[in-house]
Amino acid sequence: MSPLEPVDDRLQQAMKRVLLATVPGMLVLFWLFGWGVLINLLLACGSALAVEAVVLRLRKYPLKPSLSDGSALVSATLLALALPPYCPWWLTVNAAAFAMFFGKHLYGGVGKNPFNPAMLGFALVLVCFPRQMTHWPTSPGMNLLTGLQQIFGFNFSGAEQPDAWVTATALDSLRINKSLTMDELFAGSPAFGHFGGKGIEWVNLAFLAGGAFLLQQRVFSWHAPAGMLGSLFVISLLCWNGSGSDSHGSPLFHLLTGASMLGAFFIVTEPVSGAKSPKARLMFGAGVGLLTYLIRTWGGYPDGVAFAVLLMNLCVPALERLAAAQPEPRTP
Repeated sequence: MSPLEPVDDRLQQAMKRVLLATVPGMLVLFWLFGWGVLINLLLACGSALAVEAVVLRLRKYPLKPSLSDGSALVSATLLALALPPYCPWWLTVNAAAFAMFFGKHLYGGVGKNPFNPAMLGFALVLVCFPRQMTHWPTSPGMNLLTGLQQIFGFNFSGAEQPDAWVTATALDSLRINKSLTMDELFAGSPAFGHFGGKGIEWVNLAFLAGGAFLLQQRVFSWHAPAGMLGSLFVISLLCWNGSGSDSHGSPLFHLLTGASMLGAFFIVTEPVSGAKSPKARLMFGAGVGLLTYLIRTWGGYPDGVAFAVLLMNLCVPALERLAAAQPEPRTP
């Protein structure tokens, strides 16, 4: 038996658990936005597997071991869940292809990527196609036929496609708000729910449940999620000034809005591009949480999880050296 086989088996089992843990959040997204969520998943997964197969064939590597380890499916699934439902089909395909080729295989394949592939693909389309990336649909979502029309540009009936199906997200509304108090935003804006973004707060709770399952299964340790959510809570608490018009949102708002829980339990825990030692993982997560808040509040994009993760990926070697330099506690 090859010494690599046990590692491959553990990787495959871990990827299966990660995919299973995304199901609660996936179902809530489908309940909120409809068929666009599933169409995104099919497009992203199909594109990722196709690019992976082509690259493996060009490198003269066997297809079955790499395609069946689940890593490409996990990256594509996380990317699809982060993209707006009903975004154009070519945007999803480009994001998935870029994630696989430039985020994974350019550096040698699985286990060698310095950047999170899903977030690299997401950042590319966010920078290149900001208008399409801000088209988040209202809830409930479209039916299957209308969704296919919107995504692929078909027009089966000859009727005009809807032009009022998108709305600003809660983070975007808060970022551009100049005069309304937080109470007025929650009471009058359709983007705000009970504690965070309308509907998105339930998505975050669903991903929290999936993350708790992964922690219970010991797929990853608690350090990176705790670091991210802890630093996001602390910085938002320190910068929170109540419900005034210049408020940046409460800690609960930031924890239950945007991609907070998806980032904490499914993105920063990526074992290859993230930190390895427990102390470095804690610092890595804390940096992602801090940068996420700074980008959300003063940056040019409503949510900053993708850019925060990629920036902290660059810092991993320094974090590992810093963690190694920390003295170990003395035993009596």
